Amino acid sequence: MQVDVIHLSSALELAHRAVGLSDPNPRVGCVLVAPDGQILAQGHTQEAGGPHAEVMALRDATSHHVPTQGCTAYVTLEPCSHFGRTPPCADALVAAGVARVVVAMADPNPLVAGQGVARLRAAGVSVDVLSTDDPVAVAAKELNIGFLSRVVRHRPWVRVKMAASLDGRTALDNGESQWITGAAARADGHAWRARATAVMTGIGTVLDDDPGLDVREVSVARQPWCVVLDSRWRTPASAKLLRQAERKVLIYGVAPAEGDAAASARMSALKAAGAELVPVAAQASGQVDLAQVLSDLARKGVNELHVEAGARLNAALIQGNWVDEGLVYLAPKLIGPGRGMAALPPLAQLSDAPTWVFHEVCQIGQDVRIIARPAGRADFC
Repeated sequence: MQVDVIHLSSALELAHRAVGLSDPNPRVGCVLVAPDGQILAQGHTQEAGGPHAEVMALRDATSHHVPTQGCTAYVTLEPCSHFGRTPPCADALVAAGVARVVVAMADPNPLVAGQGVARLRAAGVSVDVLSTDDPVAVAAKELNIGFLSRVVRHRPWVRVKMAASLDGRTALDNGESQWITGAAARADGHAWRARATAVMTGIGTVLDDDPGLDVREVSVARQPWCVVLDSRWRTPASAKLLRQAERKVLIYGVAPAEGDAAASARMSALKAAGAELVPVAAQASGQVDLAQVLSDLARKGVNELHVEAGARLNAALIQGNWVDEGLVYLAPKLIGPGRGMAALPPLAQLSDAPTWVFHEVCQIGQDVRIIARPAGRADFC
């Protein structure tokens, strides 16, 4: 019904407020509506360990002294049915006397996976779930694409951000890149950083640019973690990204050979500077094994991984088929010789080029933002 779409759209707007707050939990919104159509209460997921959207909405109703008996709950994701950091939301809705629940999308998390709906129906609650192709269901999936990736594929949703000129240059030959894109595009890029659980780069970028990789252009409840791929532990202990109070910094490198005192000393200095060091296996190239890195980040609760790196790491991620999404800003400038977006090897023939699809194209200030994905990438759930 159209009224269901209206209320679920409102719940989806609430769910957006959980961006940068709820990780590793999904971003969920809930609206409670009385039998006469009056909106009673609303809520969205809080920080991990805090109340979920349904409980926040029920608390909102309690604070306004409005009864919830017989009401309808509009929720953007299937209510949980298991005990985690908090009790099951399905049970809370039943206890509150909710008569009907309308869900934007089912939760593929094996801990839920239909059990939330089943629990509600077993208690006599009427439950409707939107079809997967409904626009609101699609929007709910996109909002939680990282959470879904982690619980279904056991790895984060990997988004690689690149800013370039029309002829594909990210910097001059000498490395100068500030600024190719305009202020609006840079602020938009910070909003995408804020959306991620973690921002990742490579040691080359750290040594060349000493970036902070924090969110500055938009307000955030917490800074995303910083992840550095540094096979030989060369990150300076004085690096800007290590000088940000209370920010989690993970450095992935290759375990040094026994007796390598220099590498051990560098690792000790990084630990003293507050970094968490994670030794992983090396690829044949000597670089860190990307599969192990992504798997470990998923175990640590990283939903969306936002990559801002140089051409070599970008190429390694693309060649390994690890990139789920390209976030590309193109400025209306022609630079000529300079640094490219990804140091990919030459193709023998054009038909060997991987096929990507444009997911979204829009103008941001003076620049164009392109979101592109490898064909079929978002069809895992």
